[in-house]
Amino acid sequence: MPVNSEVLAIILGGGQGSRLFPLTQLRSKPAVPIAGKYRLVDIPVSNCLHADIRRIFVLTQFNSASLNRHINQTYRMDAFSQGFVEILAAEQTPDSQRWFQGTADAVRQAARHFVRYDADYYLILAGDHLYRMDYSEFVDAHVDRRADITIAAQPVSVDDATGMGILRFDRGGQIVAFEEKPNEARLAEIGQSIPKGSMMPGHDPERPFVASMGVYVFSRDVLLDLLAENDAKDFGREIIPASLSKYRVQPFLFRNYWADVGTISSFYEANIMLTRPDAPFRFFHPHRPIFTHARFLTGSLLNDCSVKQSIVAEGGAIGRATIEGSIVGIRSIIQDGATITRSVLLGADYYGNEQAAPARGDKPRIGIGKDVVLDRVIVDKNARVGDGARLVNAAGIDHADGDGYYIRDGIIVVPKDGVIKPGTVV
Repeated sequence: MPVNSEVLAIILGGGQGSRLFPLTQLRSKPAVPIAGKYRLVDIPVSNCLHADIRRIFVLTQFNSASLNRHINQTYRMDAFSQGFVEILAAEQTPDSQRWFQGTADAVRQAARHFVRYDADYYLILAGDHLYRMDYSEFVDAHVDRRADITIAAQPVSVDDATGMGILRFDRGGQIVAFEEKPNEARLAEIGQSIPKGSMMPGHDPERPFVASMGVYVFSRDVLLDLLAENDAKDFGREIIPASLSKYRVQPFLFRNYWADVGTISSFYEANIMLTRPDAPFRFFHPHRPIFTHARFLTGSLLNDCSVKQSIVAEGGAIGRATIEGSIVGIRSIIQDGATITRSVLLGADYYGNEQAAPARGDKPRIGIGKDVVLDRVIVDKNARVGDGARLVNAAGIDHADGDGYYIRDGIIVVPKDGVIKPGTVV
């Protein structure tokens, strides 16, 4: 692999994150907590650090305060190195008065900050994906094939292909066509149009298509030329298709676990997946763990509770409760009699003195109250679920806004700092 001084990473924080609302109501997408103690941004940053890529920019424009705080508290490089993880937020300049209009536009507007660094290759990453990739191999493949652009790609099924960018190849394996989110009819046409004998990396009957993961390596001059020659706003819809006839665009096939967690349903499923004994992804790895902020919390106190197939993060206190198939985040307080199944608790940012005191007025104490029942629920940080509340979505509602909660994709979400009154039934 080229030495780390030749590679610069750019993590795209995304836009307003409306598909992850209300988890993005008060924070940017990369700052959304996952797996009880991590943040989404920890995944691409950790992958970079394991590849010895230590110059990393994170581009964002919405609710960036908590992301800034997390980055500053977590990724403090050696004072004698030139490594950094730095936030680049959208800003008004004499040349541009607008916010980021898309992934490519974000990189274009931020270019004036990173072009001054010596780098032969730019690694473009998404801030809302869950995977463990060796970026060294990715960049090496780009260099060895003398590619101008390399796209990380995965074999996908027909169902998954309709929501992704689909790649087509020539007989030598070079990408010659790219189509964003084709419908099933168009996928059938694509399948029939593939010439016999052409090279389709990873082709198999169950996953007959190859889709872009939204992760790229660009040679420096190629990226800067593409951004300068037009006002294209998006990599997937505009930059990549326009580059196929002009540049050498190669795939990098990735066969391990990968998930886009940019929606409430995908975020929920990714968390619940982690609780399964045969989970295809773990945040721990003996050589490539995912890093996060070191909080120095005590182990969670479990008091005569039943916990099955769940992940319990540190710093919490669980009474005589039943927990199954769930994620219990940092500093979670769960009172006696609670039953929590198939749910994701993001925990709390702080301990309140109120934990030792009774609830005041009709405002419950922080955490999960007595005799609460939760099933398929996401409870964001610092939320208060009052005694006897029952959040199970018995009516099977797919989308709704309620008193202190939202329902998205059939999953009940209690927002950050949200309050569920005692006895509430959903």
